[in-house]
Order: sequence, then structure tokens, then C-alpha cells
Amino acid sequence: MSPRTFAASNKSRNLMSHELRFRQIHLDFHTSEAIPGIGAEFDPDRFVATLKDAAVDSVTCFSRCHHGWIYHDTKFPYRHPNLKTNLLEQQIRACHAADIRVPIYITVGWDDLMARLHPEWVEIDAEGHQVGRGPLCAQGGWKNMDFASPYVDFVIEQTQEVCDIFGDEVDGFFFDIIFQTGVHSAWCLERYRQKGWDAANKDHQERMRELVVGECVERIYAGVRAKNDRCAVFFNGGHVGPAFRDRLKCYSHLEVESLPTGGWGYMHFPITARYSRTLNPDFMGMTGKFSETWGHFNSYKNPAALEFECFSALAQGGKCSVGDQLHPTGVLDRKTYELIGGVYRQIRDVEPWCSNARVKTEIAIVNAETYDHSAERMDPRNLGATRMLMEGRHQFDIIDELADLSNYRVVILPDVIPVSPTFTERLNAFLAGGGALLTSGTSGLATPDATTSPLNGFPVQFAGPRADPTEFLRPSATLAADTDSDFVMYERGMQVLPEAGSEVWATYTVPYFARSWDKFCSHAHTPAVGPTDAPAVVAKGRIVHLRIRFSPRTRSTA
Repeated sequence: MSPRTFAASNKSRNLMSHELRFRQIHLDFHTSEAIPGIGAEFDPDRFVATLKDAAVDSVTCFSRCHHGWIYHDTKFPYRHPNLKTNLLEQQIRACHAADIRVPIYITVGWDDLMARLHPEWVEIDAEGHQVGRGPLCAQGGWKNMDFASPYVDFVIEQTQEVCDIFGDEVDGFFFDIIFQTGVHSAWCLERYRQKGWDAANKDHQERMRELVVGECVERIYAGVRAKNDRCAVFFNGGHVGPAFRDRLKCYSHLEVESLPTGGWGYMHFPITARYSRTLNPDFMGMTGKFSETWGHFNSYKNPAALEFECFSALAQGGKCSVGDQLHPTGVLDRKTYELIGGVYRQIRDVEPWCSNARVKTEIAIVNAETYDHSAERMDPRNLGATRMLMEGRHQFDIIDELADLSNYRVVILPDVIPVSPTFTERLNAFLAGGGALLTSGTSGLATPDATTSPLNGFPVQFAGPRADPTEFLRPSATLAADTDSDFVMYERGMQVLPEAGSEVWATYTVPYFARSWDKFCSHAHTPAVGPTDAPAVVAKGRIVHLRIRFSPRTRSTA
């Protein structure tokens, strides 16, 4: 059947909702041209039966992979040279007959074939080198494609061909690897000149990354909507952060890629999901069936771990997606779907109670990632505050300063949150309306070098960072029943002076001496020498300030 006939013959099919399904598979198919017989053993009935037995209701299948090959009939000369069947068409046709959705995968940031055919489209770093896999690298990897180059025109044209071929059968698109590293190609340098930015300035380089990524997303999204005004669309960069706020109009939903054993860690999802759901409540948590990370064949996660990760997504108000990789023959791995089915059948049973559910929260953490881009995926300030609230069994969101504060009773500003004039106005209104504020470190200041906060009734003035690298906190009876014990603080705090009318809820104790090359004690730090009256936690009205930090970034020695 020709692509045109395929699209035309399905015009009567009922259009599907954007709303995410609960039990999804992300089916990788990055397949080398050195492998023969691609899809040779694909059996649509067997494919669907395996998915149905595992209670799968959506599977993301491939149009174009990181190797650059296309897995269906196409006008482009990039159909996988060893593809034995019109694979994506058969996958869509069989799955739709069984009420299984099929979002379509298209690579963007990595394309090995295009990098070979058009080396001028590869990212260039500040030293003039191509970014990504070297020519003699035997461990795999990919060249990073430049979004400022004409490569994006090709991505749009290939995407629109998919829309033309499959018509109303297109449930959605998953565009992958949406980030930039090197921004010094000829096209990027021209953009620097147009913007009046300095290509040697690291802040301007970060702005260029955000600019070209944003333009790439908007252009591809417009290309999709020119052909299809109802399919789902998501752009994946391995993380959902504050940069998404400016591009939300191009996303029908959010997908939080977070494989705990694959480099993300077990705290990434609890943090990122709590932020994602404030941007779009229709989101999913994406983990993998792999014991480690993406792309491992015959690799199986412990069933208890997969249960934990999937039910964690439900607990945050999200849907579930489990990553797998299809064997080059086109046959799904039996053991993988026994593993996934054991979890997804449980999710199917509780699904009626999870549909349209929303997490009820009373506390919000302001996302430190908005103000510091140095952390990868997981800002340490967010990490410390999240651990504190999770261990206290509190329900909370992570927000940015544009969120509706009236939804919360307490807002936390961890460590580094500056308050702009607009944010100050909103926080003051929140306090006047009965809300409470918890701040730490330099949060609450308009600038890090300021000494007073513009927030009404702020309990302290700031007097610069503490000289001692290690200190100990001693709580008052307001905070703890035991007021005779000290607690070591691993982060250097700020010196603060209580404002009139403030209450000191904790003081700090210093060590005998600061550790140095010629004077030290024990393995880590010198013990406390005795209490002082210097304030560590100060409260006034509905604001509490901690001169210590939540961040677990460093371990000081004294």
C-alpha cells in the first residue's frame, strides 16, 4: 500500500485525545546500517499481542533514529538500507486496530548520517572543533547537530513528510535531543553579530544556546501544526526545567525522562516532577527497563525497582513510560514484557483512581535552577530542600516566580533566590494574605551583595559570609526539646543581625580553630568549643530565615 493510500484509507478513524495514556512504552530503535535483515521477523499480530499481554496502551515507534535512518517508505534516500518491511506503517496499523496509541519518534540533536553527509551542520565549540563522537571512537556516541544551521530545515521537511504519509494516524511526535553545546559555527557567529553579543562571553554563549534551541522548537512545532493541528507534540532534552516556561505553547504535555540508574539518580524525578506538574498537569515519568541506562539489550531492571519508579510517577499525579529497545529483527523481547507487564497490570487496576487526579499541596519551593544554570539536571539547593520536605512527609510543589502563590500556605526560598521588584510585590501580597515564608542563605535579597531585604518584615540584616568554614547549630526550645546538643552544619552560612522584634530560634557554635596545613584535629573538622549568642535561625511575623543553607553541594573542613 502506498503512503498516500494509507493516509486516505483511514480518514474515517476517530481522532484521539491528546491526554496521555497511563501505560506507555518508549521503544528505541537506533539501528546500524552494518546489521542485516532489519525488521525481517516483524509480525504485527505478535507485536500487538505482546504489548496487550503486558497491559501497554501506548508505544512510541521510530520514523528516524540517531543513526539517521528512516524506518518506513520515504521520498528521502535515507530509508534504512537493510529494512525488509515498511515497519512504522505496520506498527501503526496493528496498534491502532488494538486501541494502542503510537507517538512517532524523530531524532533532532543527534544524526550520524547527516553528520557524515553534511559535516558543516555539526556543532562547533569555542576552539573550532566539532562537538561529539571522534572519528576513531569505538565506544559509540554521536555528533551534535547545529540548530542554527540548515539541518533544521531538513528535520522539518522530513517531519512534514511523516504527516503527509500517515495523516490522521499520527497520534503525536516525540522529538529527541533538544539541547545545544557548541555555539560557534558560522551560523551561530552570525547570530552573535546580529544580537550584539560577545561570542567569547560565557553568559552570552548560554543565551545563544537558549536562543537557537527555542527557535528550533518553535520552527519544528509550526511545521507540525501546518500539517496536523491536533496531534500531541513533545521536545525532549533529558530534563524539564525553567527554560520550558517560555516554550510551553509548543508542548501538548511534558515527559520527565529520569532513569535513576542511568545518570539521573533517584532524586531527579521527585524534584523535576514537582516542577513539571505546575507547568502542565498532563505529564509522564519516563524510566527504563534496563538495569543501567538506555540502549542495553537483554538488560533487566529489578522488578521492585520498576514498581517503585512507576508508582512514584502515579503518586506525583503523572502517567508512566518505560523505555525499551527493539531488536533489529523487529521482535519484542519476551522477558522484557513479562517484567513490564507485572507492573503495568497493577497500574491498570488502580488507574480509575488516578485518572484526572491532582496532588494536593500546601508548600512550594521556589526553583533555584531558575537563577543558577551551573547545575546539571538537579540543582543542589532544590535537592536539599526536597530531601527536607520528603523526609518530613510533606506534600509540596516546586514552582517558579510566575506561579500562583495563593495555592500555598508556605513558600520556601532555598539559599540563592533573589527577589526582583515584581517577585517582591507578589511575595508581600502572599504574606499579607496570611502566607508564611521560609528563607535560607542569601534568599530574600534583591542582589547577593545587598544587606537588607525588600520584603516587608524580613527578620534580619545581612553582614556577609561567615569566616569559619564549619559551624554547629544549637536549637532553642522553640525548635527542639533537646537544647543542649549541637548539630554540625556542612555549608558555610551568612552572618545576620536580627531586626527589632525578631526572635532567635537557634544559635551557632564555632569550633576551637579553623583547620589548616599546620593545625588540625581528627578526620574532618574540629569539635565545637561552646555555645554563642550569634543567631542562626531568626523569625519575625510570618517569615523565618535560616542563615545556614539547604544545599548538600560541599563538605567543609575546619
